[in-house]
Amino acid sequence: MASAHKHTNRLSLERSPYLLQHAHNPVSVGKRGFDKAKSEDKPIFLSVGYSTCHWCHVMERESFEDEEIGKILSDNFVCIKATCGGGGWPMSVWLTPDLRPFIGGTYFPPTDHPQRPGLKTVLTRILEQWQNNRPALESNGEKILEALKKGTAVSANPGETPPSAPDVAQRLNLMFLMSFWSVNRCSSEGGEALQMALHTLRMMARGGIHDHVAQGFHRYSTDISWHVPHFEKMLYDQAQLAVAYITASQVSGEQLFADVAKDILLYVSRDLSDKCGGCRLCPGVGGPEKKEVGADKMEKREGAFCVWTAAEVRDLFPEVVEGSSGATQADVFMHHYGVKELGNDPHGELGGQNVLIVRYSVELTAARFGLSVDRVSELLSAARAKMADVRKTRPRPHLDTKMLASWNGNF
Repeated sequence: MASAHKHTNRLSLERSPYLLQHAHNPVSVGKRGFDKAKSEDKPIFLSVGYSTCHWCHVMERESFEDEEIGKILSDNFVCIKATCGGGGWPMSVWLTPDLRPFIGGTYFPPTDHPQRPGLKTVLTRILEQWQNNRPALESNGEKILEALKKGTAVSANPGETPPSAPDVAQRLNLMFLMSFWSVNRCSSEGGEALQMALHTLRMMARGGIHDHVAQGFHRYSTDISWHVPHFEKMLYDQAQLAVAYITASQVSGEQLFADVAKDILLYVSRDLSDKCGGCRLCPGVGGPEKKEVGADKMEKREGAFCVWTAAEVRDLFPEVVEGSSGATQADVFMHHYGVKELGNDPHGELGGQNVLIVRYSVELTAARFGLSVDRVSELLSAARAKMADVRKTRPRPHLDTKMLASWNGNF
């Protein structure tokens, strides 16, 4: 039976969801090609990614499906595709045949953008340097390796005693900070360590990195306010954060931390747990976008599954709240979670969308609208539940269904 695809490469024989996503790119590619690089004396293009990484999908669609880019790569480089155990940006690295990196980067668009060169430009420049100025490239590779070794080296003098546990703890955070406090409760340093950890956990819980609608935490924030996240939710992050919030609750007695821990565990049990008993790894970050990019494809915009316009919120909650001097439920919700008419993304990349972030305490929101704290808590809880139901109707992003013992072991 003839294949429906114009191109098929060796990745079609793999089982990894990420590698299979690239099985029909017009690139001669495999997981292993180091021997070929040596025999043909060609530079290696090593591309590493993950199945639910949004920008890995974008680069695959924009760059690796491009016929011209595919020909440049296949003719002049030994291309190796590898899967990464964790999510994140695509990693693009060029190496010599003896595996010494000389240039690295993350996502490259197919053509030049104001903020970064396109992949065609990068490939052309690397090829020119490889052919005409190879010693400089190899020298650059040596500098990169030396910098990496220096940054990761652990030095010790013969016979020297390793640092004590408290000394090590002072250089780390969250769980280590709380552990440091537990053995230094009477010192100013111990108190400072505890307050640093608790403040960080509070701000994370209030921030957009915390999914206020469907629970759990996104992978990391792209700003110092914990506001706009990279929207993946990794299993191991949920496990480690659950432990951190449980510990914070035990140490401080604050109900907030206990509530957040329950929130995380609810998310994992509901959305990541499998009937066989284990937990799946991670949902993706994309969502529907109306712009067509091919006959049978739609472009997926990062975070589209999770964000909201002000108009959507107003349409969902038009009811006037009794006792509020005319404010609607939407007014209360938008004030509390920082929803703005033109969007609240400080980077301006979400196209008028809003990432929910707690801007005020329930007490301050209640005072703003002349309502009781209990009434505001009730309104916000009902609104979040309704938004969760609405989100279920949206096309869901890709889910990595693998179950790894190491990640599940965190629980």
